[in-house]
Amino acid sequence: MVQPELGEPVLGVTLSLLAILLMVLFLPFLSKRVEENLEPFFLVMGIIGIAVNYHYNIIGVEDLKEVALRALKTPLSVSGLPIGITQVVFIFGLIFLYFHKPIYRGINRLLERIGFTVFIMVFITVLGLISSIISVIVTAVILAEIVAAINMPRDAKIKFTVYAAFAVGLGAALTPVGEPLSTIAVSKLNAPFDYLLRLLGIYVVPGVVATAIIASYVLRKHSSEIRGVSAVYEETMRQVVERTVRVFMFVAALELLGHSFTPMVVWYFSKLPPEGLYWLNTISAVVDNATLTAAEIGPFLTEEQIRSALMSLLISGGMLIPGNIPNIVAAGRLKITSKEWARIGVPYGIALLIIYFIIIEILGIHITL
Repeated sequence: MVQPELGEPVLGVTLSLLAILLMVLFLPFLSKRVEENLEPFFLVMGIIGIAVNYHYNIIGVEDLKEVALRALKTPLSVSGLPIGITQVVFIFGLIFLYFHKPIYRGINRLLERIGFTVFIMVFITVLGLISSIISVIVTAVILAEIVAAINMPRDAKIKFTVYAAFAVGLGAALTPVGEPLSTIAVSKLNAPFDYLLRLLGIYVVPGVVATAIIASYVLRKHSSEIRGVSAVYEETMRQVVERTVRVFMFVAALELLGHSFTPMVVWYFSKLPPEGLYWLNTISAVVDNATLTAAEIGPFLTEEQIRSALMSLLISGGMLIPGNIPNIVAAGRLKITSKEWARIGVPYGIALLIIYFIIIEILGIHITL
């Protein structure tokens, strides 16, 4: 990631980026056309953000080339590996397209055996905890396809998906292979493999389990409406390809947007005390949290600052669709709109933020395993 040397804050850059941030936050809720074309909208906003940086000489021509190259590479590669979210979405799309019948039969038998409420609690817990091992990308696709398979009311599907995405987003941070945020944090801190597990595990694991329990409680009223697993797979090859392209576009857009906001992060965010950083990091609901991690986290921070910053980023990432990979993948597969996601994600995210703020900042409960 390009990290330009920045001097004093530039008013023009600050105001321009603030305007972009406000548009990214509110236009998807105010304009149906934007909501239906979220991926190209974010891509255009990302390009404008990079143009602002270039216009004010925040980045030069070589930096511009590097940022553009990263935007193309990021959806196709994770941690330097020759496979990324785009390929995983496409491959798993093909697997479910051609082998959905035996998969659906297995899910149906499990639902019949343990019931819908218990299934939700177990599924979300397991998915949230293994996401740090099999990666958030693979977990996100499994989540989206299984929720799509179960015959339940749309309202229940949305709630199920949002709560599960929160759990996956939290759990994936426990190891460097889980998601880009954890990879970058461990790398910048030159920390051992289990550092984040020891630093955040005591907060993250109960959060995953609590989210699973809350989801099962909220969705229990829909148990009588469950009609097993769909006998017909609804997607075609064209839809699998189209979703893959949209995911590529979205991830590339977030890479551009994330780099665009680097000046604001360096000028303002990174200089805040833990309490201020905790709340301002809620911007990760619409900005790539890996970018914020790269700009904020470093060995110069105290353990308390690192804990506060990362927990805020992890929780905020579940609040809106652009906040995390599971949100993007699941929302695209299930055609969940920004308003539908925010209706569940924002209140739950705010509740989690308040609870963790009380635990970490006010009560000062700092536990490292």
